Amino acid sequence: MTKTAPPLARKKPLARFRLGDMLRAESTTFYLMFASTMALVIFGLIMVMDASSVTSHLGGEGFTGRFLKQLLFAGIGLPVMLLISRFPLVFWKMWGRRILLFSAILQLLVFVPGLGVESGGNTNWIQLFGFNMQPSEFIKITLAIFLGIALPASMARFGDSYKALAPLLASLGMIVLVFLGGDLGTIFIFILISFGALIFAGISFRNFLIPLGVGVVGVLAMAIVSPNRIMRMVAFWTSACASDAQAICWQPIHGTWAMASGGIFGVGFGNSKMKWSWLPAADNDYIFAIIGEELGLIGCLVLLALFVVLAIALLRVIKEAKDPLIRITTGGILFWFVGQAFLNIAVVLGLIPVLGLPIPFVSSGGTALLSSMMAAGVVLSFARHNAKAGLAR
Repeated sequence: MTKTAPPLARKKPLARFRLGDMLRAESTTFYLMFASTMALVIFGLIMVMDASSVTSHLGGEGFTGRFLKQLLFAGIGLPVMLLISRFPLVFWKMWGRRILLFSAILQLLVFVPGLGVESGGNTNWIQLFGFNMQPSEFIKITLAIFLGIALPASMARFGDSYKALAPLLASLGMIVLVFLGGDLGTIFIFILISFGALIFAGISFRNFLIPLGVGVVGVLAMAIVSPNRIMRMVAFWTSACASDAQAICWQPIHGTWAMASGGIFGVGFGNSKMKWSWLPAADNDYIFAIIGEELGLIGCLVLLALFVVLAIALLRVIKEAKDPLIRITTGGILFWFVGQAFLNIAVVLGLIPVLGLPIPFVSSGGTALLSSMMAAGVVLSFARHNAKAGLAR
């Protein structure tokens, strides 16, 4: 009797993308971080679709042109974020410094003729494949990771002394690169990331005085070299905008009118008047004004609540961390996300002069959205590591 050969076993593919596998984690912190991030992204997409419709149409892109670009970057950002969330901690320790160097080289491309693009008086964009991209957005992520690697090593070598602040020279170098392009708003975020990293690294308060003094002097120096910034500051501090709605005061005054007309419940989604070419950057720097106008105080509070939940998720990652890289890098990203949102809202409410900063995850801007989602992916990888480390104990 002859034996028949057993059927050949089906070979399994070496790699397969499964959403369930990418989302699988061992802690609620991971899911809280992911859910709050995606809630902000979805909220932002809805508001960009609405706030950008008129500007997009007038620019020859149709009513949904800008929204579709934002949706494209969100579609790219989601799998990239989930992929990054799978990276082990050792990856960041091995490649963190090199990634910062690469992002600095990318920033230098803005000064290459034919690649660099000027917008709003700033030269911090490059044009690739028909899209304008802002390399400085990726420096935010890599700077936070670099400080998470370098500060513990520096403190182990020099102790709690001013010499341990040597890694801040990298922050200074990135600030100089972006300053050459004229983008003061992004420099503010670099400073916030650096201070967040220092706080969660455990640097003593007396050593904060050195970078704090340098930061204040540097920001003032960068502000006064620009006539446009000087006019903004003078108009803000002298209350000139209270009686003059022209030129430098146009945007803040119309932003205030948008917020005032919204009341508690707003004028209704899609019913904004200011987005009809009355408010510049309605879908970007001043999208909070459109939220206040259409959704009222309720809509503004919902957005703030989402950022509170995101901050809680970031703080939980920090609390659960045993490795200083996780604590310091997440602290820098926390100051970035929450600090940038706070500065944007403060500008719209007229509490500080105009800085030109978008709201992370919410304002239009493909590179900004992609970089924010990548940073969220880094924190998700930390949350996954914390969960595994907790199980190991």
